[in-house]
Amino acid sequence: MRVILLLGFCCWFGSGVAGRAVTLPAPHTKANVSCFDCHHVEKPAGPASEGACVDCHGDAPAMAATTKQLPVNPHTQPKAPHPGPFACTDCHHQHRPAAVKCLECHPTFKFTVK
Repeated sequence: MRVILLLGFCCWFGSGVAGRAVTLPAPHTKANVSCFDCHHVEKPAGPASEGACVDCHGDAPAMAATTKQLPVNPHTQPKAPHPGPFACTDCHHQHRPAAVKCLECHPTFKFTVK
C-alpha cells in the first residue's frame, strides 16, 4: 500500500501540475489539441511560445480582421504612445481564466476575453 501511495504521490508532483487539473478551453479540447501541439515538447515546463498561437490563429493583423466587428478591437495596435504590441498570452491563458490586459490602465473598460 505504501508503494502505491508513494508512486501516486511522485506521479502527481512529477507531472508539474500538482494540485490543479490540466484543462483546455472547449474549442481546443474539441479540436483535439494536445500539449505537444502548442508546447512542442512532451512534458511542458513553461508557457507555449507566441508562435504556437500564430501557427493556428494567425498573426495580429489576421486576428484584428477576425474581431473587427467588436466595438473596440483588442487585436489592433493603438497609435503611439500607447504601449504594445502585447503577446497573445497577456490576455489568453489556456490553463487559467483569461484576463483583459487593457484593464491594467483602463479600469472602466467594458470588455471580456473568450
